[in-house]
Amino acid sequence: MNRQTLDSVFKDEINAYLDSKVAAGFQERSFKLGLRAFDRFCQQSVLCSLSFSRELADKWCKRRKNEASTTHYSRINTVKHFLLYLRQLGYDVHVTRDIAFKQTQFQPYIYTDEETKRYFQAVDAFKSRANKKSALQYPVLFRLLCCCGTRIDETLRIRKKDVDFREGVIKLCETKNDMQRYVVFGDDLRELIERFAYKCFYLLGYEDYIFRSSNGGRCQYDTIYDHHRLFLKTANIPYIGNGEGPRIHDWRHTFAVKSFKQMIDSGMDMYVALPVLSSYLGHKSIYATEGYVRLTMALFPYIEAKFKAKLDEVFGCGDGEQ
Repeated sequence: MNRQTLDSVFKDEINAYLDSKVAAGFQERSFKLGLRAFDRFCQQSVLCSLSFSRELADKWCKRRKNEASTTHYSRINTVKHFLLYLRQLGYDVHVTRDIAFKQTQFQPYIYTDEETKRYFQAVDAFKSRANKKSALQYPVLFRLLCCCGTRIDETLRIRKKDVDFREGVIKLCETKNDMQRYVVFGDDLRELIERFAYKCFYLLGYEDYIFRSSNGGRCQYDTIYDHHRLFLKTANIPYIGNGEGPRIHDWRHTFAVKSFKQMIDSGMDMYVALPVLSSYLGHKSIYATEGYVRLTMALFPYIEAKFKAKLDEVFGCGDGEQ
């Protein structure tokens, strides 16, 4: 299995732990970034023996400057499970304390099916005197956000070379955390993208971005946001404002919630659905996907009744600690 070379005293144990997780059905990428950071920490601490003291554990748990709460939570809890694994093998290690996720009161906006229908009626009817290409590219751009759960910044950075019609995929290269991944488009979206490509791609070089502004450069977020507000108004979807949306990024939240629900409704076990969703969304670990799963459970109580115990087993109790 191809992995980046590890250098610490725990390198063999980390690789064995990753092998065990993959064998259990988890995605390796959900764990390896946090363990790679732990490997660097052990190397920088000049750790020479297969032991991990309380002093080192406290240093490892300290939140770093400019470290997001989600990143801190993921880093500590990923390695905590590795340390538990080492202890079970008989190593002299101090298992780190629990890190509670500092959850905000913010709740993402989840578009209803009816709102989605009205929104895309507004998108498909849009015409712009400033940029005639908008009528061709906006139906594609906004459906990638809605149907594939892509982030707006990585969507605007799709280049002509990234679109593979034969395989029916788009490669996202310029992404958050530099985590390249593929998104798959269904038959309807594929047909729409092919029509867009037929009318516009012949004007583009291999390295050019596919979503273009009126001056020939890459579309900018501010322009897309202004038109998003227009589509909300046309679709009669109230805009709350003050960061509470409905935002462009809430299409990604909506995609994640509906995708997780669809997988559960199809009979897929949560232990399988969670890493699949995490990997598809381009998260660094399954811990970054937890919020979407809990939101799905809040919206659909029958899913909460079925899987809450399993979720708390994986992430810890969600009530009070987070």
